[in-house]
Amino acid sequence: MLSALSRTLLSAARVAASRPPAVLGSLGTVRSFTRSLWVPGGTSSALRPTFLYPYRGFPAVSCGCGGLHTEGDKAFAEFLNDEIKEEKKIQKHKSLPKMTGGWELEVNGTEAKLLRKLAGEKVTVTFNTNNSIPPSFEEETQEGQKAEENEPDLVSTPNFVVEVTKQDTNETLVLDCHYPEDEVSRGEEEEESDLFAIREVSFQPTGETDWKETSYTLNTDSLDWALYDHLMDFLADRGIDNTFADELVELSTALEHQEYIRFLENLKSFVKC
Repeated sequence: MLSALSRTLLSAARVAASRPPAVLGSLGTVRSFTRSLWVPGGTSSALRPTFLYPYRGFPAVSCGCGGLHTEGDKAFAEFLNDEIKEEKKIQKHKSLPKMTGGWELEVNGTEAKLLRKLAGEKVTVTFNTNNSIPPSFEEETQEGQKAEENEPDLVSTPNFVVEVTKQDTNETLVLDCHYPEDEVSRGEEEEESDLFAIREVSFQPTGETDWKETSYTLNTDSLDWALYDHLMDFLADRGIDNTFADELVELSTALEHQEYIRFLENLKSFVKC
């Protein structure tokens, strides 16, 4: 009985396998559908409208890049062209400002490095202009004052890392510094206050590109003020003081604005082609 049933099922499977798709469709066991959006129509084909693909005329490609070009892209490129002209018009520094104190500047994209050699020491300051402009809060426009005149200047205040290396030592003193927002805003009012602050201090192996996470890191939030003041004096003796911090802001602002204009130019070229 069981073997007869098995032979019946096997025979049915063989018959189904030998039948053409049209026959399988009539049995209701297989649903066939087309993935193509093109419907044959004699010698030509047309785009079949669907819910996801309604009839829409795409603009012709006018260049050899093979990219999509729309009226929105054209308007976007025109806007970017005007924006680039305006940014170049208000660009304060056509060339990068110099740092006093004999600092050598190395720039790699958005990252900049300042180097200075003293007697038996090498001091390096590294900073990145990305995300270095603090958010601006719109202020109410005073009566009789234009909105453009009320807009604050964009200033780049990057975090920066100071590395001090002495000869014949295998460790480098690393100080992670930043610009506190309250100090930057009132820097002109209180000349005695520091424009920057030390956030963390640690020793790292000299010459290592990757710092060890196992190295002890001193956070200055709970640090004795006398020790903190000595650390600030240590930096000032190596030329990293309020004058340096002020010049660093000017340099970083110029670098950031330069990169922003370059980004707009690249964006315009990308949109156009």
